[in-house]
Amino acid sequence: MEVKEESKNLNEVEERHPHSVTDETSLILAQKTIKIKKSYICPQCGKSFAGKSRLERHIRIHTGEKPFACFVCAKSFACKERLDRHVKIHSGEKPFTCEWCGKLLACKTRLKRHVITHTGKKPFTCLHCERSFTTNTNLQRHVKLHTGERPHTCQECGKSFIRKEKLRFHMTIHTGERPYSCKQCGKSFRHINGLKDHQLSHAAERSFNCDQCGKDFITASALKRHLRVHSGEKPFLCSLCGKSFARVDCFKRHQEVHSGVKDHVCSECGKAFITSDQLKQHQRIHTGEKPYKCSLCGKSFAQSPHLKAHERSHSTDGHLVISDQIIY
Repeated sequence: MEVKEESKNLNEVEERHPHSVTDETSLILAQKTIKIKKSYICPQCGKSFAGKSRLERHIRIHTGEKPFACFVCAKSFACKERLDRHVKIHSGEKPFTCEWCGKLLACKTRLKRHVITHTGKKPFTCLHCERSFTTNTNLQRHVKLHTGERPHTCQECGKSFIRKEKLRFHMTIHTGERPYSCKQCGKSFRHINGLKDHQLSHAAERSFNCDQCGKDFITASALKRHLRVHSGEKPFLCSLCGKSFARVDCFKRHQEVHSGVKDHVCSECGKAFITSDQLKQHQRIHTGEKPYKCSLCGKSFAQSPHLKAHERSHSTDGHLVISDQIIY
């Protein structure tokens, strides 16, 4: 009798307040679900994970452990998925095709990244400044600029970095390591960009010829970019101002100007800049690099405008002077 009475009372409560019981039950269930889902906590940074395997994989970020090694080149990875993607580089397997241009790619992630160059889609938005990104990785990296988080610390000097790649590059200062070697001459470099710039000096490799002007290029993609100079084609359109560009790197740099976000940070002094070009220009203060050289007197400058201003000192009434000769 008591059970029936209690059941009847509960039904009466539900009839009078149809949402109160169910809402409370849902809240309790939701809270339990959250506890179940996020029960594995990283002891290093406090981040929570739904499964033990995810936590173990995350901890490798802190420990630097890379248990999955490539049997071809011995390069190591923190997770098996990245190793599987990497192995396709050696096998030449490219099973994913871009529907826009027909380009073949080794993995689905690279295909998604590539397709964005056609669509201009940026689905990942920063809650702090509303800037959008093509990948979640880029968004998370950007968010650290707002939070001030620099999780990657150099054990030698204590300097911290937002990105792991920046720490790796910084470490070569202490180790003297130059991991990028030229296959042509054996010269080695600290950074892959240094190797790429150097490889351009091996003119013998330049086998792609422009039929318009006769200029040679190392790769077919470089020739394709160059041909746009002759055709005037500018396939990369800015949706904010309508300006178009022949090259995707110029297009990306231009978009940074609209954002106004200074996410290019100097690893030496922490000063931030809107574009990577501005950062490169600034870094010459620290490195002492002066790539702009006066052809008349040999004096070098860190910035192109400074060279142009200097060259005017060699002129007489607007005419360029070389020794005793005046060039009109």
